[in-house]
Amino acid sequence: MTMSDILRTAATASKAWPYEEARKLVKRYKLDEKEGGAPDKGHILFETGYGPSGLPHIGTFNEVLRTTMVRNAFHALSDIPTRLVAFSDDLDGFRKVPDNVPNQAMLAEYLGKPLTQVPDPFEKYESFAHHNNARLRAFLDSFGFDYEFVSATERYQAGAFDGALRQVLRRYQAIMDIMLPTLRKERQATYSPVLPISPKSGIVLQVPVEVIDAETGIVRFVDEGETIEQSILGGAAKLQWKVDWAMRWYALGVDYEMAGKDLIDSVTQSSKICRALGGRPPEGFNYEMFLDEKGEKISKSKGNGLSLEQWLTYGPQESLAFYAYREPKKAKQLHMGVIPRAVDEYWQFRGNYAKQAVEQQLGNPVHHIHDGQLPQGELPVTFGLLLNLVGVMGDASREQVWSYLQNYAPGASAQTYPELDALIGHALAYHRDFVAPTLRRRAPDVNEAAALRQLDKELAALPTSASAEDIQNIVYAIGKDETFGFAELRDWFKALYQTLLGADQGPRMGSFIALYGIENSRKLIAQALAA
Repeated sequence: MTMSDILRTAATASKAWPYEEARKLVKRYKLDEKEGGAPDKGHILFETGYGPSGLPHIGTFNEVLRTTMVRNAFHALSDIPTRLVAFSDDLDGFRKVPDNVPNQAMLAEYLGKPLTQVPDPFEKYESFAHHNNARLRAFLDSFGFDYEFVSATERYQAGAFDGALRQVLRRYQAIMDIMLPTLRKERQATYSPVLPISPKSGIVLQVPVEVIDAETGIVRFVDEGETIEQSILGGAAKLQWKVDWAMRWYALGVDYEMAGKDLIDSVTQSSKICRALGGRPPEGFNYEMFLDEKGEKISKSKGNGLSLEQWLTYGPQESLAFYAYREPKKAKQLHMGVIPRAVDEYWQFRGNYAKQAVEQQLGNPVHHIHDGQLPQGELPVTFGLLLNLVGVMGDASREQVWSYLQNYAPGASAQTYPELDALIGHALAYHRDFVAPTLRRRAPDVNEAAALRQLDKELAALPTSASAEDIQNIVYAIGKDETFGFAELRDWFKALYQTLLGADQGPRMGSFIALYGIENSRKLIAQALAA
């Protein structure tokens, strides 16, 4: 049995969510049965959608990441080719000026016009949509995603959707019958599946439309008091959001697309419309939304929560991918405080991978982050320990941090540990911007001071080469000694963190003291006792 066969067998039973999702596609085309086979188009099509009305945020790319994980999982189950389309709805009308962009007064003059007709407020690209599309592609490229970018404007204007648009007009009443019961009464009076683009103002119009000839695409509508008859083909109109989504599934033959929990109703209605057009809705699931530190949904227009640039300043790409992989159907807060833990948990799972059986590997997040091709390398210290080291060093340089690391791990260098060198940069930035302003070392109380003096005494008796484990045993013994009156061991650790490091949480003190050095650690104790 080849490794590929072993992997395929394990993948058919794995409970990791990407494999559970990929098996929906196997079932869709009966690929596990003799009569099953590739669809007529010859491949399985995955899609992710993007509305370029505001600056991209992590949630946008999180969807591409998770979709890619399902796509990779499908490759383990089937040899049928796949494609991933990142679709930008950039013909959509510009509804609201985002709060976090410049030139807002200028942008306000273009409300209602297609996003590809709105000038770029940053004055770098030919339109606001082109700017945001470029931001999207740059991030996807930095992750190494294999995808095809598709612009709604380009497809509509090139006539690529004309056949599907004719089908929308043919099934116009069926679509209205699906949508009208979901709308408020006043909205029903003006609703139209088709949004013609005004020949006068260039605005994407929200007006009732009468179908005149489905085959030529001619519709009738009122524009600024004048009755207009014009074709909706060739980019002269776009479709209302839920109808547009369904038309895209139908026209492209989309097999898989996931969406946020806030779009459950949209998925339901678009699926009905897709069937009315004669298509089959894609497989997929609804993931929970990322929240900001206050528990509010992250919004492109508000710019709340973490930006992509922020996460990648304070943590590596793999840590973001790790955080996105875990529990996709559970709402998670996305703020600065989650980055260090994500970094260390990523490395913990990566360290376990090689020792695991294949069934366990398929459930390990790093398998899906790296598609089973894990890079070589390990870390001699955790990111949390690095942050604590930088915290006591103050305004340190990368070279100074390496000098401590080389005492702790002889022979360590940026060449032998390139990923650790990158983490040092992240740690220095994170400390500078978020840790340093919050550090407050407090004076120890009487019992704590006695325990610190005992720790200092025992450290003084150790050789400079003492192991982290030997030091940790001393720390434990002092915390358990009833002489110093700690009700629980964690009270002693908390005292160490607060008096020596200026934080409420911290590392294994044995590891920290071994890294920082016994003499330097004794100086920290002396400073605390003198406070």
